[in-house]
Parts: sequence; structure tokens; C-alpha cells
Amino acid sequence: MAAYCIFDIVEVHDEQKMAEYRDGVIATVKQFSGRYIVIGGTVDLLEGTHKPVFPVIIEFPSLAQAHRWYESEEYGPLREARRSATSSSAYFVAGIDEAS
Repeated sequence: MAAYCIFDIVEVHDEQKMAEYRDGVIATVKQFSGRYIVIGGTVDLLEGTHKPVFPVIIEFPSLAQAHRWYESEEYGPLREARRSATSSSAYFVAGIDEAS
């Protein structure tokens, strides 16, 4: 079942590090069979108070594959660059099993 990595980039503190991140991250996502679903865009808040600033959603074939990407040697340096360059949040969400 698919899984999703969801980021909210709230603020960028270091544009140069984020440029390095953007230049390298797409290749790592593809290497681990991921694909981008959302990169930024308009957010229409319907309920509650949390409104993502710059949402990014990446789909992976499974939660295990998403973790393999996140913890990989390929993504590790990029992950640290993003962490040091931004105020952001990230989490995984497992999709539903459509056969159920």
C-alpha cells in the first residue's frame, strides 16, 4: 500500500542550502520509486487553524520504502541540509489498502 511523506516548509533561513537540496532531492526520490504529488501551491484552509505554508507530498510504494529513502545514504546529507536551512515539519502517512 502506498505511503506519503508530507513536508511543510514554514520558513527558509538559507537559500543556498535549499538550492543544493532542490538540486539533489528529486533524483533520490526517483531512486527509491517515489514521485512528487504536491510541491507548494495554493492552500485553501477549510477548517481548524493549521495552514501549511509550503506543502510537499511525496508518494512511495510503501511505508517501508519511504523509510528506506529517508534513512538512505543518498538522502542523508540532503536531509541535513534541509533541516539546517529551514523551519519545517515532516511525517509519513500510510495510505489505505484499497482491497479492504
